[in-house]
Amino acid sequence: MTERLTQRLEPDTLRKHAARVCRWFGALLLAVWLGGTLCGTVLSRLELQRFQVNHAETAGWAPGRVTAYRKALRVAMPLPEAVLRLPAAHIEVPVLEGTSATVLNRAAGHLSGTALPGSLGNVVIAGHRDGFFRRLKNVSVGDSIELARAGGVDRYRVDRLDVVARNDTAALQPTHAPTLTLVTCYPFFYLGAAPQRYVVRASLIAPAVGSRL
Repeated sequence: MTERLTQRLEPDTLRKHAARVCRWFGALLLAVWLGGTLCGTVLSRLELQRFQVNHAETAGWAPGRVTAYRKALRVAMPLPEAVLRLPAAHIEVPVLEGTSATVLNRAAGHLSGTALPGSLGNVVIAGHRDGFFRRLKNVSVGDSIELARAGGVDRYRVDRLDVVARNDTAALQPTHAPTLTLVTCYPFFYLGAAPQRYVVRASLIAPAVGSRL
């Protein structure tokens, strides 16, 4: 009699035990999934926070430009030719060669065909008005500009600020004296394709040590 009862109870016990194991395993999987989801969310927020801290200048950018910048960060790019700094306007931006969409979403772009950073002539650098060059609107005549490159740091002083038609290329032409020209679209907060260009022209006041400028 006892043996028969034991035989009847064993399947029930096994089923209950299996059910408990399944519930435990299911709870474990749910915990892992929730943990992964929460971890991913937290990490995403931390990454965004880190992005905002490391690139504080994006605080005044257009939302679309920030998105384009973050996408451009995933693209392999060559090392910058220089780093452009305008201390008074709180601008610091790497300078890459060319003015393609990817380059200008990632950095400021050196206009190909103009003088290279550290060489004689007119060094022309372009940037987006709703991105890195947003604060160009805060630049004043007399402000200092630094162009840090492999050979040292060239220092310029802003001579003039101009607003020109978008097809006016006079500011892009070669110069005999070492010159730095920064160009962006204008007006800064214009919706759509901006009809004008904002030009910052600066003269070299202190070339890098050992430079031939």
